[in-house]
Amino acid sequence: MATSEAPKTDISLYTAGTPNGQKISITLEELGLKYETTHVDITKGTQKEDWFLKINPNGRIPAIIDRTPVNGKTREKRVFEGQAIQLYLVQKYDPEYKISYPFDTDRYWEIVEWMTWMQSGLGPMQGQANHFYRYAPQKIDYAIKRYQTETKRLYKVLEDRLVFQKEQNHTVSGDEASSAGPVRITGQSPGPWIVGDKCTIADLSCFSWINWAEWAGVGLDDFPEVREWVERINERPAVKRGLDVPEPFKLKEKLKDQGSADEYAKMHSNWVMEGQKKDQETHK
Repeated sequence: MATSEAPKTDISLYTAGTPNGQKISITLEELGLKYETTHVDITKGTQKEDWFLKINPNGRIPAIIDRTPVNGKTREKRVFEGQAIQLYLVQKYDPEYKISYPFDTDRYWEIVEWMTWMQSGLGPMQGQANHFYRYAPQKIDYAIKRYQTETKRLYKVLEDRLVFQKEQNHTVSGDEASSAGPVRITGQSPGPWIVGDKCTIADLSCFSWINWAEWAGVGLDDFPEVREWVERINERPAVKRGLDVPEPFKLKEKLKDQGSADEYAKMHSNWVMEGQKKDQETHK
């Protein structure tokens, strides 16, 4: 069945080259949507400037403004928080369910479950592992082990899920197909995937963090299904494009050289500590 052309969209993406930012640029690329990018330089505190706080009052990336006309009428829809943005984009612009499933089906709610799992568990825990392993001025062994261990526990949860999915018969029965809605996939590589029989925003959401595993000092050797899943997703053309928004993704190259990795960590530690100092002064 022929795939319809991507809708003509007018979307502004405000982002930086972080896991949270990359999952949105990847989602936009997977959907083939037209968007323009504004690099929010978090190393300079741009996300705290008044103009950006009007877009995202939480002062964090990513955020979008969708100016795509609806029924011929102009509008300006702001969306912030990564999970909300991904759900918004597929609800509005994925009528063929390329990377989603129809609203209120079992698979739709499974996607929401796994994205919430990422948003409330994997992202925050790995983010803290990043902080104490790479950025904190004092290396606190307890904190490093605490957050690396929790990150590994969460990786094991995903490992078990992918093993379960791999063991399932991916042939959808008639009743299930009706519930899941039409599946029109072109060029999909075999799974397993987190939900159903294709790569969805649940995969992209979790991938955005696990693709940075080594930066948190966590390896994937103990999670072979997760490692293969990360490799599969990294090979997707849209993912390659999305990772390079708003600037080329060089982290993995830096990790190959300890000196480059240390220099990169030091640079980021400086602005992280400066931002924390300002927050402490503001919220005494």
